[in-house]
Amino acid sequence: MSSALAIAGVSAVLRDLLNNGLIDHGATDKIGVTITVSVGPPDRVIPASGGTETSQLNLFMYHVSPNTGWRNEGLPSRDASGSQRLTNAPLALNLHYLLSAHGSEDLHGEILLGYAMQFLHEMPVLSRKAIRKALDPSPQVGGSALTPSMKALVDSGLENQIELIKITPEYLNTEEISKLWTATQSHLRPTAAYMASVVLIESTQPVRSPQPVLTIGPVIKPDPLNPDTWYERGLVVVPGLEPPLPMMDAVFPADDQPAAQIDKAIELRGHHLNPKPTTNRTILLSNDRFDIHESIVATDPPPLPKNSATSILFTIPNTSAAKFPVGIYSVSAQLMPPDETNERSTNRLALTLAPTIIGLPMAVVRIAGTATFTLNFTPALRAGQKAVLILGQQEFLPQPFATPTTTSLDFVIKNAQASPVPGFLARLRIDGIESPIIDRSAKPPAFLNGARINIT
Repeated sequence: MSSALAIAGVSAVLRDLLNNGLIDHGATDKIGVTITVSVGPPDRVIPASGGTETSQLNLFMYHVSPNTGWRNEGLPSRDASGSQRLTNAPLALNLHYLLSAHGSEDLHGEILLGYAMQFLHEMPVLSRKAIRKALDPSPQVGGSALTPSMKALVDSGLENQIELIKITPEYLNTEEISKLWTATQSHLRPTAAYMASVVLIESTQPVRSPQPVLTIGPVIKPDPLNPDTWYERGLVVVPGLEPPLPMMDAVFPADDQPAAQIDKAIELRGHHLNPKPTTNRTILLSNDRFDIHESIVATDPPPLPKNSATSILFTIPNTSAAKFPVGIYSVSAQLMPPDETNERSTNRLALTLAPTIIGLPMAVVRIAGTATFTLNFTPALRAGQKAVLILGQQEFLPQPFATPTTTSLDFVIKNAQASPVPGFLARLRIDGIESPIIDRSAKPPAFLNGARINIT
């Protein structure tokens, strides 16, 4: 693939080839003047301050468009979290050029354009040899010293890209040509349009490279006495809808709550989740926003035994609360199946971790109509997180606080109203995730009396 210098490299190669083509075809001898090939906008061909027009060709790249055949190559370039680069997807571009001929005398422009179009017709593909010769060393223009930008083109990698660059003529009607020349604020000259396709620009960032596959399925040895005879089992079709590998179907926080909490059991249900008796099941929790990737060993307390094939229980302990802020996590399990020697990872599911208010129910006494209290909670706030307290139906913002170690918030409510008996239901909302106030294990569901603040 090419680097970002490839666009300039194509223009430099075309200019060098046109220079050589005019010399090889004897165009200079036929018109009797020295011919040059410039690369730039048409309004710069003739000097603005009383300059005279010379006989020359000008190559102007007026437009860049995506190449439809290559634009989806190498996608997706990142994993689902967006943090891991999987491939360096190439930037595939088509370059559109205007080739205009200028003449100091009659018919010079037509002669030069004829020779240039004949040469490009005979060389529809830029060969690797031609690119290498034009850019290494970069072509000199008029014998002048090479500029740093032209010296840099040797590292464009244009000659090494997987697909050769093709030069094809494009048809532009008189309206399109008129608009282009009007936009450049120049006088119309004999013009031909060409497209250079395709330029592949690729990054050199490191990517994830998977290991090669050794065998498809386990190795089977039909003759135990001859170790050199073996074959792969290959693919096995298992009829039925149950997956043959460890897989999770759903996440169930404690007490039928929609979100998990610190120090409360979380159940993962699925298939083939039983490990070897001597191994553990590890839970992997990831949060891309805070770059969290932590593991927890499943607790598996009774009544679910450790070898349960359909369920895994684990808890985020209070001692580890500092590692897991409120937010959305992806959760997966890693275990070693009973009949295998390598660990396997399950699919990933979404898990919401909600805040837990500590010290409720709470009684608050108003002083001169103002209620002042401190709310303790877990886990701690992180930088960038927003918190708000909801009492009944009214939201209240906390006093200014410091992160990332805040586990308490101060509230000052002026003109506070006395709460009805037994008090206001209190919800702490962090980044849109609220602490629970409903007992969903009750039939029918009921509000939690222990999640109230009584203002008197």
